[in-house]
Amino acid sequence: MPPKIWLAESRNAPHPLAASVSHLRARGGHEDSRVTTIELFYDLVFVFAITQLSHGLLEHLSPLGALQTAVLMLAVWWAWIDTAWITNWLDPERTAVRLMLFALMLAGLVLSASIPKAFEERALAFALSFAAIQLGRSLFMLWALRNHDASNFRNFVRIILWQGSAALFWIAGAFAHGPGRLTLWAVAVGIETSAPVLGFWVPRLGRSTTADWTVEGGHMAERCGLFVIIALGESVLVTGATFASLSWTAEHIGAFLVAFAGSVAMWVIYFNIGAERASRLIASSDDPGRLARSGYT
Repeated sequence: MPPKIWLAESRNAPHPLAASVSHLRARGGHEDSRVTTIELFYDLVFVFAITQLSHGLLEHLSPLGALQTAVLMLAVWWAWIDTAWITNWLDPERTAVRLMLFALMLAGLVLSASIPKAFEERALAFALSFAAIQLGRSLFMLWALRNHDASNFRNFVRIILWQGSAALFWIAGAFAHGPGRLTLWAVAVGIETSAPVLGFWVPRLGRSTTADWTVEGGHMAERCGLFVIIALGESVLVTGATFASLSWTAEHIGAFLVAFAGSVAMWVIYFNIGAERASRLIASSDDPGRLARSGYT
């Protein structure tokens, strides 16, 4: 069936394999835009992923290791921020949404555990878990949106086509070796990164515009801010635990103070300089989707 006819039918009649009731967030009140505890629970998995990236880089401290870590870091970023977007649209209090987030957490734990050996024996585990997160999330959105938000449904038809293309490169890279794996995964993460910039353009379906991405700006700003503070808290814990296990020599005390100063500096840059102003700006914007893509994505 041609895409335009298929999409037209999805607007005109409820689809039996789609959600019969709306799973979308209510809009308009402060409580409706708050970040929920299950969202923060989900974020813990990706704070763990960040520590795994650090450990992996320490084990492969070379230009090649840095390049590999950058590719994995971008993959982790897209796995997290794409979920932040959908929980901006979906109501996390709905049972189906919670079950979906728990499934994504499980896949995220597999992804995180695979990171230090992703370019070695755990490549397939990393690729399959990442593809499962991206495609599973978007399939759920198609199910949730089809009978309730035609514009965003079309948006996710485009999104899943882009993510499916990237998944082919992730999985192909898992079966490649040496430079081939890095090349294929770099292409995959390039697809993930360029897709929102290009509006997820698809032949015959066109492209999405930022005006179509009706986000709750305050929620997006709070979600990103809370993730950053959790990640900084993890860095403080690691700094303290590492310092406690070492002899307190001048060298170790100096490293401890530098690490702590670095954490404080990152807090100042994010929270003391721009976070509150950015939150007010996106909340009052006529095109919050554009600011959410540019400033938070």
